[in-house]
Amino acid sequence: MKQHDFEEQHGDTWQRIEQALQKPAEGNNSRVLAEHYMLLCQHLAIAKERLYDASLVERLNNLVLALYRELYRYRSETRLNFYAFFRRDFPLAIYRHRYFILLSLLVFLLPGLIIGGWTYFDDEAVYSVLDAAQVRQVERMYDPEAGKIGREREADTDIFMFGFYIKNNISVAFRCFAGGLVAGIGTLLVLFFNGMFIGSVAGHLTRLDYVDTFYPFVVGHGSFELTAIVFSGAAGLRLGYAIIDPGLYSRLESLRQAGREVVPMLYGIVLMLVIAAFIEAFWSSSTLLSNEIKYSVGAVLWALVLLYALSGRRYGSR
Repeated sequence: MKQHDFEEQHGDTWQRIEQALQKPAEGNNSRVLAEHYMLLCQHLAIAKERLYDASLVERLNNLVLALYRELYRYRSETRLNFYAFFRRDFPLAIYRHRYFILLSLLVFLLPGLIIGGWTYFDDEAVYSVLDAAQVRQVERMYDPEAGKIGREREADTDIFMFGFYIKNNISVAFRCFAGGLVAGIGTLLVLFFNGMFIGSVAGHLTRLDYVDTFYPFVVGHGSFELTAIVFSGAAGLRLGYAIIDPGLYSRLESLRQAGREVVPMLYGIVLMLVIAAFIEAFWSSSTLLSNEIKYSVGAVLWALVLLYALSGRRYGSR
């Protein structure tokens, strides 16, 4: 593309950024600046690569520097604005990564459904996924005759289990995310095998008619835990995509940019997993609560989590 055509195509965007920089706090100017930073960096890289006129390169370079300073100032001022993060930044990050989330969900859900159906109809199928010791442990955990539902524990150790669940949940989420560094393959494998494991357990326990212990236990914390795992997978897939298709940047720079993009998701994921661990330790395992109460609360939690995850669309569509 010739320089004249390049300027005609993007000139209005540059002018809009320059106007927003004059009064960044007014109206939706801060949003304009945030949304166009990466685009402006791309334009500068193209101008340099194609050896466009020095005046154009200087103009774009000055715009990038001014925009960076403004965004850095804004982020410094709002670093501790937790309300803004949970109201806008986290759901917006979810919306912007919706296609990665959809892929992550499919890789996690489909194996679970297939293996779950198989283990439900075939009493020997569960041993193709779990070894005999794991099967016995799962059966003991959700035995209707057990005094405490869930992982085996000593009496009065809910606080200990809370810490254990945090460690366990975050380790799974971290493997999902870090697996993206292997071109996303690691993330896909973690999602796939975790989906298979959960599906096999669900199918096997349903076949044993442990329905009244297993599903009331998982319905509450599952809304936060399972959703957070899918989000972690999406973050890992975003890293993998940055490596596979770096665009105009080096793979290292593309990976850095992808990492910055998914940071809001990671903060939110950690909080979701802490909430899930708290519910699992102090609510899900309780035998004092009726199944009707657990199902009702679980339905409300699922509805709230899904509505919150979808709320980012109103910001992303502006």
